[in-house]
This record gives sequence, C-alpha cells and structure tokens, in this order.
Amino acid sequence: MRIIYKICPKSLWEEAEKAGIFVGAPIDIQDGYLHFSTEKQLRETVAKHFTGQSDLLLIGIDADSLGDALRFEPSRGGDLFPHLYAHLPLSAVLWVKPLPLGADGQHIFPDLAP
Repeated sequence: MRIIYKICPKSLWEEAEKAGIFVGAPIDIQDGYLHFSTEKQLRETVAKHFTGQSDLLLIGIDADSLGDALRFEPSRGGDLFPHLYAHLPLSAVLWVKPLPLGADGQHIFPDLAP
C-alpha cells in the first residue's frame, strides 16, 4: 500500500467529516485538484506552506484506493507530487493525527505508520 499525506486545518477536516467527503482547501479548489505529499516531500511542504500554523491535522491516505483520479505530476524542483482530480472519499483515509507546534515553533510529526 502506498500512503500519501494531506495537511489540513482541523476545522476544515471537521467539515469534511460531517459532509462525508473532503472537497479540498481553498488552494485545492483554486487549482482544480487536491494537493498531497509523499513521505519524502512532507516536511518540506509543511515548512513551505504551513509554518507557524497551529490546529493542523496530518491525514494518511491509501493512494492505491484512489484510482486513475490520482496523478503524480511535476511540481517543486521537478519532483512528482500526488494530485487528486476528484473529491477525497473518507473511505480512503487510513488515519488522522494532530500536527502540533512545538515550543520552538516547528511542527512535531507523529508516527507515520498506519
């Protein structure tokens, strides 16, 4: 199983849980696809786009369950990033874990095991 990751504000994820589907953050909606990261890309993504933000969640997703709507496309530095051209069904979510800020202002990553 391949796992990809979504960083999401807690309030936005709570809305998704109520609706039964995740339609995306404002940047996802603007770009026309949901942005994800691989494990290798995760820390850089958090540093680049979420520095200093609290109340974030890290969501582990079964990439293999997303079918052809998931594409790995060139982005930062030519690296291939996972993009989902569909809404995220909550059935693909393996786990949801807090991504808190430490005393030093850096995010504390949870164990990424399923």
